[in-house]
Amino acid sequence: MRILIQRVKRASVVVEGQEVSNILQGLVLFVGIGKDDGIADIEYLCKKVSTMRVFEDAQGKMNLDIHQVNGRILSVSQFTLYANTKKGNRPGFDQSAEPAMAKEYWSKFNDLLRGHGLEVAEGIFGAHMSVKLINDGPVTIWIDSKSSS
Repeated sequence: MRILIQRVKRASVVVEGQEVSNILQGLVLFVGIGKDDGIADIEYLCKKVSTMRVFEDAQGKMNLDIHQVNGRILSVSQFTLYANTKKGNRPGFDQSAEPAMAKEYWSKFNDLLRGHGLEVAEGIFGAHMSVKLINDGPVTIWIDSKSSS
């Protein structure tokens, strides 16, 4: 499981001209599910996201987690995080989970974040989305459950 995290001042998702979700201060999570992922990957990344200290304290040091700043999460499923670009010019996605599995795991991940006391807004799985965001910092962090050690 892979997540591209962006600390934001605000963000929203638009589908077919309609805003379907939005947040103010918080994190946008672009979430990719791999075909070899399991529940342990979901749990590991949920804990990581919910405790990651990427918000600034009074001294300007990234020392606060999302709970401490009353931040929100906007979660967007993104299979393209598993793009393989080693051969040719067209990315391959053979390491991405099949859509049914990806949707189930993405939903479980979002529900687990909610279980950690976080407010989670979502994009629409499988839809063509326009994601608008104002990156704060900018702060952009990549995490991969298979690179956890």
